[in-house]
Amino acid sequence: MIDLFEEEPQRGNAPELSVSEISGAVKRVLEGEFARVRVRGEVGRVSRPSSGHLYFDLKDANAVLAAVSWKGQVAKMQMRPEEGMEIIATGRLTTFPGQSKYQLIVDDVAPAGLGALMLMLEKRKKALAAEGLFDPARKKPIPALPGVIGVVTSPSGAVIRDILHRLRDRFPRHVLLWPVVVQGERCAPEVAAAIRGFNALQPGGPIPRPDLIIVARGGGSLEDLWGFNEEIVVRAAAASEIPLISAVGHETDTTLIDYAADRRAPTPTAAAEMAVPVRFELMSLLDGQGARLSRGITHALTLRRQRALDLARALPRPEGLVQPARQRLDLWADRLPQALSIVVARRRSRLAELAASVRPVALSRLTTTARERLAERDHRLSAGLTRRAGDARQRLNTLSERLTPALDRLVAEEARRSAEGQARLKALTARLDAAPLRLLARLSEQLEARDRLRQTLGHRETLLRGYAVVRGEDGHVVTSRARAEKAGALDLEFADGHIATGAGAASKPSAPKRGPKTSPSGQGSLF
Repeated sequence: MIDLFEEEPQRGNAPELSVSEISGAVKRVLEGEFARVRVRGEVGRVSRPSSGHLYFDLKDANAVLAAVSWKGQVAKMQMRPEEGMEIIATGRLTTFPGQSKYQLIVDDVAPAGLGALMLMLEKRKKALAAEGLFDPARKKPIPALPGVIGVVTSPSGAVIRDILHRLRDRFPRHVLLWPVVVQGERCAPEVAAAIRGFNALQPGGPIPRPDLIIVARGGGSLEDLWGFNEEIVVRAAAASEIPLISAVGHETDTTLIDYAADRRAPTPTAAAEMAVPVRFELMSLLDGQGARLSRGITHALTLRRQRALDLARALPRPEGLVQPARQRLDLWADRLPQALSIVVARRRSRLAELAASVRPVALSRLTTTARERLAERDHRLSAGLTRRAGDARQRLNTLSERLTPALDRLVAEEARRSAEGQARLKALTARLDAAPLRLLARLSEQLEARDRLRQTLGHRETLLRGYAVVRGEDGHVVTSRARAEKAGALDLEFADGHIATGAGAASKPSAPKRGPKTSPSGQGSLF
């Protein structure tokens, strides 16, 4: 026990703390008192920057608390806070020295009650419906008899057994099971990945592509079925190119995937009944349709045969149709030799006239004319080439004259940029030379502040404020009245020296000592 007799503190002896020291002390106190808290409130402003962190406010009627969840914590959340929701946030309080404020680091978020869940579900339903994900016009028809059926459900539950049993009774089909977790935080990402995985299968590949997908789960509470209300599942179902049947829960349970699916089944067994018809009913229907087809073909052939006979009786005899054409052919055959002879005679007369008009003088005249025309064109071509070469040389000179000032300006610009770069380099060099001096000055100031704090809290300063150290004959510090009564002599140390009391006091030196004696444990005591 240490008894302290305090006097009025002298002004100016209080330690000078830096802003960082004060902020660190506040942070340690706040985190020590509120290491783990659960806060209930309404979500205010929500911010989702590109870094992946989540910033939002928790508020009630009288106060607002800033909250933040880091990227790794957001990925583990079963639900994301949205503006207007009432939630219970679990985390720890800390401070942000950069803005002198305190905030809640949120590890997990849970709805404040069933009403909050229903409110969030209704809000999400309206938002997705506004995007057109629930539009009946985009729903695809279910195939009448799928060859391969993909089932997304838990492999260990009764749902898959009910579906397989119902398919086997009605019409056995090839079934592909994609095992997923149907409850908890892993449910939504696994169900969405299964739907996208079935759609990614290529037709004709090693794994057959399903013609129909069934997403199934047994009944449960709203919290149990919440994974099928997540936005990632609804978007995956709406984007599925393969027709999809939703069979989540019992007939009274409704989730958002039911609105995005192409067909909703009240139970997993009903989904199997929607997927395939009854084989025996289909065979009976096919037999009836086959009989109707046979009767229809027979009746149609009978009608067409009778119609052909009726039309044949109305046609004329074949000999009457061919006889006029045969007579015209005979007439033209008789006139053809004479016509050929006349045409040949006319062509021969025309050829003789043309041969008489062709003479050597005419050919020579044509050749001379062609040579003169060729020489004229050669002269014109040479003049044109010379003129074009001159024009091209003139344009080249003009471009050269225009290019020279541009090159001069480019050289001047480069010189200016070089000068500016050298100036910036000199400025940066000066800043670099001054940086160590500024750092040394700042460190010197911090060292002086800590030395002043050491002197303020030191042993000699405490004695100067009116305290004394009591020691026994053995040199040990006396810390109680009982030990003081048993001691034969006492040594009192003040700031300006020692005083001995009791037996043997005259033998004790009164001059001030250099420092206090210590107990075996190395600790001093003030009295």
